[in-house]
Amino acid sequence: MASRYHDTYRDWKNDPEGFWARAAQDLHWFTPFTKVFDPEQGVYGRWFVGGECNTCYNAVDRHVESGRADQLALIYDSPITGRQKSFTYAEMKSEVEALAAVLRQQGVEKGDRVVIYMPMVPEAVFAMLACARLGAVHSVVFGGFAAPELAVRINDAKAKVIVSASCGVEPGRVVDYKSLLDKAIELSDHKPSSCIILQRDQQPCELTPGRDIDMREAMQKARGSSVPCVPVAATDPLYILYTSGTTGKPKGVVRDNGGHMVMLKWTMENEYGIKPGEVFWAASDVGWVVGHSYIVYAPLLHGCTTILFEGKPVGTPDAGVFWRVIEQHKVAALFTAPTAFRAIRTADPDGKFISERDLSSLRTLFLAGERADPETVRWAERQLKVPVIDHWWQTETGAPISHNPVGLGMLPVKYGSPGVPMPGYDVQILDDEGHQAAPGTLGNVVIRLPMPPGALPTLWNAEQRFRDSYLSEFKGYYKTADAGYIDEDGFLFIMARTDDIINVAGHRLSTGGMEEVVAEHPDVAECAVVGIADELKGQIPCGFVVLRSGIERDVSELEQELVKMVRERIGPVAAFKKVVPVKRLPKTRSGKILRSTMQKIADGLEWTMPSTIDDPAILSEIEEALRKH
Repeated sequence: MASRYHDTYRDWKNDPEGFWARAAQDLHWFTPFTKVFDPEQGVYGRWFVGGECNTCYNAVDRHVESGRADQLALIYDSPITGRQKSFTYAEMKSEVEALAAVLRQQGVEKGDRVVIYMPMVPEAVFAMLACARLGAVHSVVFGGFAAPELAVRINDAKAKVIVSASCGVEPGRVVDYKSLLDKAIELSDHKPSSCIILQRDQQPCELTPGRDIDMREAMQKARGSSVPCVPVAATDPLYILYTSGTTGKPKGVVRDNGGHMVMLKWTMENEYGIKPGEVFWAASDVGWVVGHSYIVYAPLLHGCTTILFEGKPVGTPDAGVFWRVIEQHKVAALFTAPTAFRAIRTADPDGKFISERDLSSLRTLFLAGERADPETVRWAERQLKVPVIDHWWQTETGAPISHNPVGLGMLPVKYGSPGVPMPGYDVQILDDEGHQAAPGTLGNVVIRLPMPPGALPTLWNAEQRFRDSYLSEFKGYYKTADAGYIDEDGFLFIMARTDDIINVAGHRLSTGGMEEVVAEHPDVAECAVVGIADELKGQIPCGFVVLRSGIERDVSELEQELVKMVRERIGPVAAFKKVVPVKRLPKTRSGKILRSTMQKIADGLEWTMPSTIDDPAILSEIEEALRKH
């Protein structure tokens, strides 16, 4: 099928307001918007001004009323606890309405903030939708955050109520959420008026008298309550999602109601190629932006069945769990992080678990969250025999900036590229002085303002910080803080965060380009290249490599082979000469490799334990490996 991408992108560019006005017609508005875009509102303009809507109504009630009441809306699959449960759209509405009634009893009204600190359980989704139903602003905090990190978020959002659980369940351990929550409230200057606690069988907790409410008991009493969806302005906030800030204080990314709905609904069919009624699985966590956008809101706005997975790609119980879920629930599209596939490939390099399952329902695999190295993409293509689509976006944008739009008709796959800019995104490459870079030249990836519907309009109570962080360096553009280039065919290549561009004897080089080469070595399962200090050249690249399962190699021999590969592909200018074998790479819980922390350790600089790290012990392993080599 010939792709409609170029025509669609041209339509958007010629008439952006008409383009998004047409997209908005697929949703319900209590009051129609008077302006599609008002450049005078907010920092750079606001979308769907004058319109009133409700995100929960569009994600749940609208489908119940239009014939999808008995269709599955949510499938909860927890290999960690051995539990599964499904909810139709009608059942989902009942659960959300009951929890909204409980929140309302606790005084939650339109505009109030509710912090949600939950594991991957259905009640986390119900809580998000219940807040949206009331017009309250939710702020989901990833369930693994320690008390100080949670306290900062409670304080900044000024949460009226907190929704949490007694515990989270990880492979081999139970995480005591209640103790973490109690400590966070103690540390926070702002105190919530109440906490609604889900008691989990794996570890129930003591409730604090006068403050804590048993969620199940309260919801049971509230069942049958009528809680209408509260109309809110399209420009009112739906949620705050905190992302790490360079100053140590997290940045509260604000998402509005109207633009967010329009963009997410549009992406499901046009970008992901999914029809209403199909099963879509984003194997992420509701604490991250992928979970917000593509576990909860986009699939439900589109009338799909979404999967909430409480498990890991390996170890719950093995590297075949993804294929079991796809076969059992007839998943049409899987969206996960490249890290997950590298873990699966490391544990099952020949894809034996894949061959044991019927994956005929699966049409497409989407990867995002970290750069998808070509070798991982090729491995997935060979094993799954479906298109493997790398795409790129950020917490701040809430939806893809760059994609290979399956729904509009696929373009050729270019390994190492997350595709082409999507409607709404005028992506440019600028040098450090703000001049346009030639095709194929590495530079700063920026987006011409205004940002499209669904992208952040500001930071929570920090408009000047928003300007300083994103808009001030390149006038008229949003700074992504990523480095890359656009080739002559218009395909974007994201090579690294701008922090990961290293300067070797005056040459700006991308660590991502070197990782791409190192990852192609048949013995390498995963790698990370960081720039380490060098007296002569300023910086030189150092490759940390994880070998494939069962492989043992002489380090100096492997180093010679990798140096030769990088020299042949990138050139002697890369000065790639150091290789450090490690057991594992340190990652955040969302799968991003902690390159900057590794760099500080290698340079002997002071470093702090990242709050988002999945396993702190790995950094000790990195220190030990560096001492040896």
